[in-house]
Amino acid sequence: MDTFSIGTLFLVLLVLFFLSAFFSGSETALMVLDRYRLRHLAKTGHRGAKQAQKLLEKPDRLIGLILLGNNIVNILIAQLSAYVGYRLHGEVGIAIATFILIFAILIFAELTPKTLAALHAEKLALPAAIIYTPLLAITYPFVWTVNLFSNSLLRLFGVNVKENPLISLTHDELRTVVTDKGTSISSEHQQMLLGILDLEEVTVEDIMIPKNEIFVIDLEDDWEDIITQLKNTSYTRIPICRGGIDNVVGFLHLRKLLLNTLHKDLELADLEQALREPYFIPEGTNLKKLLYELKNKKRRSSLVVDEFGDIQGLVTLEDLLEEIVGEFTNDPATYDIEIHPQEDGTYVVDGGTHVRDINKALAWELHDHGPKTINGLVLERMESIPKAGTSVLIDGYPIEVVQIQNNAVRTVRISPRLPQHEEVA
Repeated sequence: MDTFSIGTLFLVLLVLFFLSAFFSGSETALMVLDRYRLRHLAKTGHRGAKQAQKLLEKPDRLIGLILLGNNIVNILIAQLSAYVGYRLHGEVGIAIATFILIFAILIFAELTPKTLAALHAEKLALPAAIIYTPLLAITYPFVWTVNLFSNSLLRLFGVNVKENPLISLTHDELRTVVTDKGTSISSEHQQMLLGILDLEEVTVEDIMIPKNEIFVIDLEDDWEDIITQLKNTSYTRIPICRGGIDNVVGFLHLRKLLLNTLHKDLELADLEQALREPYFIPEGTNLKKLLYELKNKKRRSSLVVDEFGDIQGLVTLEDLLEEIVGEFTNDPATYDIEIHPQEDGTYVVDGGTHVRDINKALAWELHDHGPKTINGLVLERMESIPKAGTSVLIDGYPIEVVQIQNNAVRTVRISPRLPQHEEVA
């Protein structure tokens, strides 16, 4: 080696430092690489992504290869640095070279390349994967032997090296990914995705039309009244009952009825013949299950029943879809606004308004794990039917009863949440 000039030795050192930086940086880049973007790139046919994905399927082999290369390079750097120092300044030069080497490896071969790789993982990881694939094939016997001892040691401590915790996301982790401000997903699409994720947490009681608000046609009414209701209704599918809503006999598809009677006068027998048997679903069913049931049964609406089989409400496919995409219309003619902001900062709210709707509209945190409406929430807290003017504090929100009608809270006035959630008498 004495035949090599100092300049040549420094050039070799520079190349070795570059290789050390490559091994260190590529290790970090491959480990922090977004597995889901990697999967997407691999499906599009990206060569580097395909090879990186294959390498990461067995990370022990990849790490063994990188550490093998990095250690060999760092040992050569140490040996060559000591030799250069000795040639320049003798025994003192070795000590000087050692001191400089510690600083140089830390900065140029470890910290800088790893920081750069963490910031630009994809740009470094994918080209590196193309290099590592043939390199692993060449060094496989040695890497396999090293991994055999390493994995055996890990098994002694109860570690399963075949487990890969990065292949799936939990429900909460997926919500975090969707709501991450760094994502390129628009706020509108974020709300849709969150709506889909929340289908398992929302039940039919949260979106159903209450029993007392369901529009039905009673076959025991006068025929002229039935005809008038059919002419004036804005609904396409109508529950048909006999003697009251608790005895629903079927659902009427109005367009189908009109097509069947296009060339003749409508008669009661035609209406009964056009009925489709009602479909029922138990209360407590989550919206994911409801969606599957409506799809499998080819239905667009279902009656919600309690444990005794009594009808509690009506849920439609449109109501379910609005949980995902939001309200289909804001036209006052077709959509009743139930939350009325006041000049003093309070809100006058209809007692039948769902608590979830209030929370979504005003970004509030009224609890909705019990009663579903404001009326139910007040009655639960008061444990009696209050008088108009009565106030109660629920979850830090002052609620004043404005109107009572038919033993139910008809209208309330709600103030924004108090800074300190102190109960007031």
